[in-house]
Amino acid sequence: MTTGFYWDERTFWHGGGNYAFTQPLGGLIQPLAAGGIPESPETKRRLKNLMDVTGLTQELELRTAPETSKEDLLRVHPESYLDDFKALSDAHGGEMGPNAPFAKGGYEIAALSAGLCASAVEAVLVGEIDNAYSLSRPPGHHCLPDQPNGFCLMANIAIAIEAAKAKGLAGRVAVLDWDVHHGNGTEAIFYDRDDVLSISIHQEHNYPLDTGDIEDRGQGDGVGYNLNVPLPAGAGHSAYLHAMDRIVVPAIEAYNPDIIIVACGYDAAVIDPLSTMLATADTFRQLTLKIMEVADKVCDGKLVLNHEGGYSEVYVPFCGHATLEALSGSSITAPDPFQRAFACRQPGERLEAFLISEINRMADILEL
Repeated sequence: MTTGFYWDERTFWHGGGNYAFTQPLGGLIQPLAAGGIPESPETKRRLKNLMDVTGLTQELELRTAPETSKEDLLRVHPESYLDDFKALSDAHGGEMGPNAPFAKGGYEIAALSAGLCASAVEAVLVGEIDNAYSLSRPPGHHCLPDQPNGFCLMANIAIAIEAAKAKGLAGRVAVLDWDVHHGNGTEAIFYDRDDVLSISIHQEHNYPLDTGDIEDRGQGDGVGYNLNVPLPAGAGHSAYLHAMDRIVVPAIEAYNPDIIIVACGYDAAVIDPLSTMLATADTFRQLTLKIMEVADKVCDGKLVLNHEGGYSEVYVPFCGHATLEALSGSSITAPDPFQRAFACRQPGERLEAFLISEINRMADILEL
């Protein structure tokens, strides 16, 4: 099995501006020693470094990609947004939407991030590689067509989907978003369409505060093709796996897509600063194995994971390594140094029983 790994050092050079955590500097908000937003290059760079040290990198097919063309960007984003973004990027950088700052040259880096995802999707669809992982940065699942949002400047996965469709490479696409935050951008772009099934498993009302409810099922032709699985704070390993088995797997199997794309965030992990969930490195390994099994069943294994959030510089590398071990079928491991401690912090029997019953309730609402 050949797994492509798409990355480019230039994406690590994206800057987040004058922020302290998620708040702009000024007033009573003091600068942090590290500076900037939590979406820093270090989580991604340290993942790649860990892969290099263990030798996993050598078992993958490393690739880069060109920046996405404006023609491909225009299939998702209006020209007015792209032109304003480019002008501000050429000048000095700035911010055009909530929690989405960028430095000079941010437009080109965002277009490269989208290009990595689009190239990965195309390579899998045409059979050059079996599956792929795109280490895209900045992320994309919060970006709306006409406004960046939540660290996301371009809608990477949506851009990749539309480019593949324009080339006649895919008809039906399933997007699974297991980032801890609701994939509101992806939802908005495909909300009235039935050719893309969007599923988001997220911490309820984490970010954005007012989206991601289970009742949001799509509109028009898209009714029933947008599924939200809002998990309560504190849901852990077993809850994520049960949500996959009870909701995600049946939905994707019924949809029968040509390819599955995962918005792969690691911010549901135990020590992430932007969530209060309890996923572990093994959670992401098991999620990956489950989605690979579905892909093998419905679309000849065609699967792309696109990197989204995850803000613990210590733990993201181990979560990502576990994911790529599974995706590539490698025997190379990076043992989780937190495994024992994080296993002890999982929900107890009573809370786990509640979480399972809540997921079953949601499955009934979604008619799965």
